[in-house]
Amino acid sequence: MKADVFESSLLYDCYAPMLTEKQRTFFDLYYNQDLSLSEIALESGISRQSVYDTLSRTESALRTMEAQLGCVRRARMLRSVAADLTAIADELSASGNLSLASRVREAVQLMEKE
Repeated sequence: MKADVFESSLLYDCYAPMLTEKQRTFFDLYYNQDLSLSEIALESGISRQSVYDTLSRTESALRTMEAQLGCVRRARMLRSVAADLTAIADELSASGNLSLASRVREAVQLMEKE
């Protein structure tokens, strides 16, 4: 289940408001607080299998939301474009075109605010 913790966390950061309270709680306990399925089950008064099922459905819901909405994909693309534009601004500065380099850097800063 913790195969791709980083990816799951990125998806959670983007889509958590769309999950149920139970899904958010279990996700937080499992991924952020590093509790085991058994510990969450004991704390919640339910079976380990129920915790596993809830987390499985949560991860599936997060992947479905990403497939439909693409929040994380777009954020990655914007970071990549910002890095490319920063490299271009560096090349422009090196070639003496400081004005254009400055405009490109300002555009990158605007992108990064969003």
